[in-house]
Amino acid sequence: MAANATTPVISVVVPLLDEEGSLVELAESLELVLSSTNQSYEVIFVDDGSTDGSFGILEEQTRRFPSMTVIQLRKNFGKTTALDVGFKLAKGQVIVTLDADLQDDPGEIPRLLAELDKGADLVVGWKKDRQDPWHKTLPSKLFNLVTSAVARIRLHDFNCGLKAYRREVIENIQLYGQMHRYIPALAHWKGFRVAEIPVRHHPRKHGHSKFGAARYFHGFYDLLTVAFITKYAGRPMHFFGKVGLALIVAGLGICTYLSVLKLRGAFIAFRPLLTLGVLLLILGVLFLSTGLLGEMILYLFRTRERRIAGHLIKSTVGR
Repeated sequence: MAANATTPVISVVVPLLDEEGSLVELAESLELVLSSTNQSYEVIFVDDGSTDGSFGILEEQTRRFPSMTVIQLRKNFGKTTALDVGFKLAKGQVIVTLDADLQDDPGEIPRLLAELDKGADLVVGWKKDRQDPWHKTLPSKLFNLVTSAVARIRLHDFNCGLKAYRREVIENIQLYGQMHRYIPALAHWKGFRVAEIPVRHHPRKHGHSKFGAARYFHGFYDLLTVAFITKYAGRPMHFFGKVGLALIVAGLGICTYLSVLKLRGAFIAFRPLLTLGVLLLILGVLFLSTGLLGEMILYLFRTRERRIAGHLIKSTVGR
């Protein structure tokens, strides 16, 4: 099947932000590697609001490589949004992602595909010999340890950009916020088989990293979200109901105790314990109500269609 066929077998999605120095070499490397697979393919670059010459360079590459598409977003929405747009436009049965800074090696793509052929649904790259300074590698190791413990899946490198997915994986995962870091955890929770292989990692040749220390704080918030949705996304009442019932039982116990004292003639109007008991009852009812609302929202959106928000895209060049 030709590389520019209507329905490719492989789709490569590359999110980027201000990577003009690496794009020509990356486009050439991808073309060389993908053409060697003897499978039809497409390459989708998603320009996440670059302010340098990235889009112009990519536009020029689409004239060289018919398999290439460039999506330009209206502004910098973040890597998760860029990936989500690329996923929704990808037509392949297998979707491969990698970063645009040339630190991820396109030559590893055949190895990822081979691991899928062995039965995995999602293959995650592991930058075992990571070519980054310690102030990036040390927090990353801590992040991966904590995420592995919370998500209950042991991986060395959740955040590696080099991954390969079967199509059904991305069709069953909703991305928002900065959830791209936790795709393996979400896939594992959905019942997909997640595998990990060591991959080559290169020092950065051009530009600089777009992610600072703040990403770990943002990642922590999203980790709490993942911890909740992987256990209770399909049954929010099981979480809020447990807490609500515990609070109601405690509140009823306190109020019953105070009622007995009142019947015995004790003065309880200004006792702090009365305030606590009433507060616990109110909080319990609020938690139960929140659980019911969660169940209603889940029911309404369970069959929601996946759509691309049209206002995100500024222009498209290529296929």
